Amino acid sequence: MSDLTAELTGFMTRYEQAANSHDIDRVAPLIASDAVYWFSDGSHRGLREITGAIEQTFVAIQDEVYEIQDLEWVVLAAEHAVCRYRFLWTGVVDGHPRSGRGRGTNVLVKRDGAWKVQHEHLSA
Repeated sequence: MSDLTAELTGFMTRYEQAANSHDIDRVAPLIASDAVYWFSDGSHRGLREITGAIEQTFVAIQDEVYEIQDLEWVVLAAEHAVCRYRFLWTGVVDGHPRSGRGRGTNVLVKRDGAWKVQHEHLSA
């Protein structure tokens, strides 16, 4: 594994851990201010819309555990990268255990020496 692959894989692990903290203040710094996210239930542009959508998910799915699996790097460069993966989630929705799975694609950019998610596309 190259140093860049290890660095980016580490970033995605921190992103997954931040999501599992259910603390938007841990997630937000990992997202570019001008990012665009496409979820199954809608699209969100800019950090404010994206964090609002993520916070709604934190409320809707109690005790959620989000897991990224089968991470593959499609593009690796010094200032940008693209990955695809499969994801799983479990949690409690309206008092009942629920789970789901799908596919994800993320575009990462390096800004001011730090990696950020520029685009995320999740689909079931």
